[in-house]
Amino acid sequence: MQAHTLATLADMSQQLLEEGCAQSALQRVTDTALQVLGADHASIRICTPDGGLQVAARAGVGSDYPPPEFRRGQGVLGWVAETGRLLRVDDSLREPRFVERRERGYAVGSVLSVPVRGGGTTLGVLSMSSPELNAFDEHDESVGQLLASAVAQALRTAELQQAALTDAQTLAYNRRYLLPRLAQEMERALRHGDALSLLLFDLDHFKRVNDRHGHAAGDAVLAAFAERVRGSVRAVDMMFRRGGEEFVLIMPATDGYQARIAAERARGRLADEPLRARDGLFLLQTVSIGVATWDGQESPEALEERADRAMYRAKRAGRDRVVIASPAERATHG
Repeated sequence: MQAHTLATLADMSQQLLEEGCAQSALQRVTDTALQVLGADHASIRICTPDGGLQVAARAGVGSDYPPPEFRRGQGVLGWVAETGRLLRVDDSLREPRFVERRERGYAVGSVLSVPVRGGGTTLGVLSMSSPELNAFDEHDESVGQLLASAVAQALRTAELQQAALTDAQTLAYNRRYLLPRLAQEMERALRHGDALSLLLFDLDHFKRVNDRHGHAAGDAVLAAFAERVRGSVRAVDMMFRRGGEEFVLIMPATDGYQARIAAERARGRLADEPLRARDGLFLLQTVSIGVATWDGQESPEALEERADRAMYRAKRAGRDRVVIASPAERATHG
């Protein structure tokens, strides 16, 4: 293996150790793949439980285009995900497993796709392509396998981090991660000029569930509630369990109008259909929601406090409703 390639891989490995974010780590791997393999496009796709291949990172040409969709068993990527075996394609036109997609946005002459393996299963696929024929060789296969190992390690680290940050009962993030994450999203909103909103949920009369049906039923209702809310919002929206029956949802790139619509949608889905507490027992659970949109200056604590006050206004107004927080108050100095 060439000294330059080894040095680049060593540098990437060191940087991966220092990365605190799985997304950044995966992006670094795709960037490195372009450097060391002479590819013009690289991607990492993660296998999902429903058989899909979800894009986790992309680099190079075509990255600004929406990614083509693939599933296990479909195309080169799908074959690698299905079999767990590396596949090198020297000429895409002569490869029956290759699927041409017009929406791809770039030419593909040859492909190198490597399975990302962990725990005896295929976790995903690292794939590189070039417009040239015969762009990859056996040396590149070895490098690709090293890069795939780095992807597997990054995913494993992310899994461990997720376990440490997640409430096991509801799979929402736990409270100690709320304010640090909110601060990060505020920084991101400032960089991109985006809005940012916070929803604070409190389940109405939840103590009655525990008192009448037991704590096991209450735990099941909390888990079903969290799942119902996640199903009504976007994948980028992050849910946190603040404690007991209180939850917080961070909604990036969401203004006050959009946040109110999302809150009403979540409230309506809860009010319209009972949650499963145990076999044969379904309970109707309403929720009070406070909505606060960041003013671009206030602290994470101040934004959370405004949402909290709005939620308590919803409680006092009769519960099962959405209340928008009052604007942040600023001290004036004359």
